[in-house]
Amino acid sequence: MRTLYKAGNSICTQKVLITLREKGLQWDEHNINLFLNQQYDPAYLKLNPKGVVPTLVDDDSAIIESTLICEYLDDRYPEPALRPADAALRARMRLWGKAIDEGIFEATREISFSAMFREKMKAMSEQQRAARFRNVGDPQKRDRFMSVYAEGTDSRFVLYAVAAYEKLFKSMQESLIEHGGPWLMGAQFTLADINVMPFVARLNYLNLLDVWTATRPEVLAWWSLAQQRSSFQFAVTEATLDEEVAAMHTHGSHIKEAIRQRRQEFLDAVKTW
Repeated sequence: MRTLYKAGNSICTQKVLITLREKGLQWDEHNINLFLNQQYDPAYLKLNPKGVVPTLVDDDSAIIESTLICEYLDDRYPEPALRPADAALRARMRLWGKAIDEGIFEATREISFSAMFREKMKAMSEQQRAARFRNVGDPQKRDRFMSVYAEGTDSRFVLYAVAAYEKLFKSMQESLIEHGGPWLMGAQFTLADINVMPFVARLNYLNLLDVWTATRPEVLAWWSLAQQRSSFQFAVTEATLDEEVAAMHTHGSHIKEAIRQRRQEFLDAVKTW
């Protein structure tokens, strides 16, 4: 039997849920409350030493890292195929997973933090904030959090995040044009689309998506199709609570103009390179 260890409103969890649904598989769920630090419970750390979600346990094998979990599921349960048969196209498809794991994941965290979690931390006592920063563990990640907490959208890490998304949407537009759509790799819906969909959804919930997509009709057409997919509706639309949607929209709207200005700052800098 399969068990998915997940957290509510976790973008990485959403990737795996979309894949499970696309495969028509059954699974049990175990919710991990990140705000209660349940991810650091010794029993969970035996499954996932990094103390993050999601984790998939399949036939007593624990698979971690959402991108790897999705690839594992396509290897283990090959129908319907979520990767191109052609080896060269399959390698190109994996570049989307790398883009997410090596830049967009952190970018989303920084933008979400500047919009929402920064306000939550402001309401904490000094001792609570200090404990929260101590629990981060990774010193580089802690530096990012502390910078965004102190400076908000003025943090250099928010600028890096805005630039990462600009590069992503530019690549999406180019790929959709090159392959003829409607999906990132062409006619076939693949893990490339699954990797990207929840991250675009997060920007949409934060009311920030049009900052990057207003002049990119190919990306908007892709996004329209993505939202109609039943696996997306199950894993993202139906799983996101109304109060979460309202909070993301409100907090994201508060920083929208600042994010727009930081994008323009990046575009102006690129022109001078």
